[in-house]
Amino acid sequence: MYLLHQKMESAAGSDLPPAAAAAGDLMASLERRRVYREVTLSLRSGLRDASADFSFLRLRGLRNLLKSLSSLSLSDDAARLFRRSQSLPQLQVVPVLFENSLRQLKCEPMLKLDHIFGVEPMKINSPATDVEVALALRVLEGCCLLHRESVVLAHQQKGVKVLLNVLSTRGMLEQGVCLDALISLMLDSLANQMDFEACHGIEKIAELIKDEQGNENIRLKCGEFLLLLVGHVNGRREGAPLGTIYEDTRRLLGEKCASLIWAASRFGSTLDPSQRQSTLHIQARRVLESLELNNLSTSS
Repeated sequence: MYLLHQKMESAAGSDLPPAAAAAGDLMASLERRRVYREVTLSLRSGLRDASADFSFLRLRGLRNLLKSLSSLSLSDDAARLFRRSQSLPQLQVVPVLFENSLRQLKCEPMLKLDHIFGVEPMKINSPATDVEVALALRVLEGCCLLHRESVVLAHQQKGVKVLLNVLSTRGMLEQGVCLDALISLMLDSLANQMDFEACHGIEKIAELIKDEQGNENIRLKCGEFLLLLVGHVNGRREGAPLGTIYEDTRRLLGEKCASLIWAASRFGSTLDPSQRQSTLHIQARRVLESLELNNLSTSS
């Protein structure tokens, strides 16, 4: 009876007059255009502020962009329109992040005598604050999760090198967000994984996680990062990007810790998505405990 009822409904729908069907198509098209206008308007407004010379304006733009990305992620249609908008250079978010809020992390401007004596005036931007860098990294993460081609744009901006520089030089606020952004850049991107390997990223992560005087939350984040990364690239042949990650982890963190990371990363992939985050945190805690026990046995 249920199947018969469905067939009757579909038949009734197919018997709509051509004018009614055309009107429905027109309404759907107008709605898509309205949503696209809203998406592009919010992007233009956010990008304009995010490109400003002053940090307080860039902060406003980044907050608006992050708010837009959060709302876009709730609708498949809106997310699809965002991905379409990123094919237009004037609406691309990732290059603006690296050219402004993350620019000074990539390269410091060089002063010349002409700049000093006023022959050739130099444009000075106010430096990015800790909050601005953290927001820029969160926007970067959101773009890469919603639009995989943004990962390619980040690679063109040497994004992995910039983010590893954040880990080494910035504070706790930026470091935590940076690890989230870094994993979003590297998953399913061989080019970014090769950059990570070339920049000795594993060594930098290991240095942070082994620092017992460092912030515990950052160390836990590093543990989560390693678990996700090892689980993602597990089984690769030597010579492929991150193909020696297990050997590198064993060399840097010890045999027991490396084995724990390898086993836990394999187990995590079988869990329900709703359980993964809490389980990942527990496993990262065990990695830290294993490291501390290893250090105690070594010192004694």
